[in-house]
This record gives sequence, C-alpha cells and structure tokens, in this order.
Amino acid sequence: MNIAVPKPEKRKAGRPSDAVKREAIIAAASDRFMHDGFAATSIEQVAADAGVSKVTIYNHFGDKRGLFTAAVERECEKMRGYFTIEEIPSGTIEERLTTFGEAIFAFLSRPEMMQFERRIAAETERDPAVGQAFLEAGPWRMKAGFSAWLAHACARGELSIADPDLAAEQFVSMAKGMGDLERRFGAKPSEIENNERIAGAVRVFLAAYRAD
Repeated sequence: MNIAVPKPEKRKAGRPSDAVKREAIIAAASDRFMHDGFAATSIEQVAADAGVSKVTIYNHFGDKRGLFTAAVERECEKMRGYFTIEEIPSGTIEERLTTFGEAIFAFLSRPEMMQFERRIAAETERDPAVGQAFLEAGPWRMKAGFSAWLAHACARGELSIADPDLAAEQFVSMAKGMGDLERRFGAKPSEIENNERIAGAVRVFLAAYRAD
C-alpha cells in the first residue's frame, strides 16, 4: 500500500510535547490496530483519536507501517521487560524460567492479542509485508531478548546451551503446548492445565540444559 507522505513540518526535536504526542499516537494506534486490524485502520482515525494532525503522525512514524510497528512494539513491551538482563526476576533458575513461562502464556492468552493475531494472519495473505512487520516488531524481538537472557544464564554457569536461539524456541513451544492451539479454536484450558504445562516445560528444559 502506497501512502502519500506530506513533507515534514519544521519542529524542534526532543521537546517534551513531542514525547507526549508520540505516546498518545501509539496508544490510539494500538487500540485501532488491535480491534480493527491493519487494513481497516486509517491514519485519519488514529489522528482523530490521538488529537493530533496527520502531519504529526507522518513526522513521527513516516507511514502507516511505521505506525503499526510502533503499536506492536508497545503491545510487546511488557514481555520484553522480562527478557532484559538488567531486570532478571530473582530466585532460582527454576523460578525464573517459571516466571517467563507464565508471562509468555498470559501475554499470548489475552483475548485482544488473539484477535490481533487473527487479523494480522488474514491481512498477511493480501499483503505479506504486514506479517513481516509484525514478526520483526514482536515475536522476533522477543525471541532475541529471551535468547540473550539464556546466553547470560550460561555465562553465569546456570545453563549449558550451544544454541540459545533454538533453546528459546523450544522453551516457548513447550510452555504454550496445545493450550495455545486450543484457545485459538474456542477451547479454554484450565489454570491447572496451564500451570502443569509450564512446570513440565521447565523440568524438560532444565533436564536438557542445566549446567553440570
């Protein structure tokens, strides 16, 4: 989709008002994209919701896809917080992996996130670049963050992993289990089932990767 981009306004970068406007735009865009999808969301709608001009949005994000990327990043921010080395949860390696598994499950189980993923999947059939933008802004960045955390745990002598990227995928897949697929088709796994999946994922993961 080609969008005509107006010439940027002349403005001073870094003004406090710019940061406030940017956050308001991202929040409005996130709500629109989450509920209406990419194709049905317009720059005009987001501008009206955020109380800014279209030119302001173009100045901050360049185009609709840039705005979409920022919105996805906002939705993934809570998850990425768990995967920064500076903010590692305290406790044993079992407790920390359990925390990660619970965070992953809770994040992916949100009804609005499931709806969002369905919309993105449908729109990707018409425009593959939409799916690429989603993967780059969300899942791939989260995977990279978790992989970096696993590598750090290896450096601390807690884990022994030759391929942290692969290990990150393995843990997330086990933590989600069939529960992720079941939710997508209307079933509602119980909290007991969810907890058992996560606990099992931690046990299997550590049986494979705990340092001797």
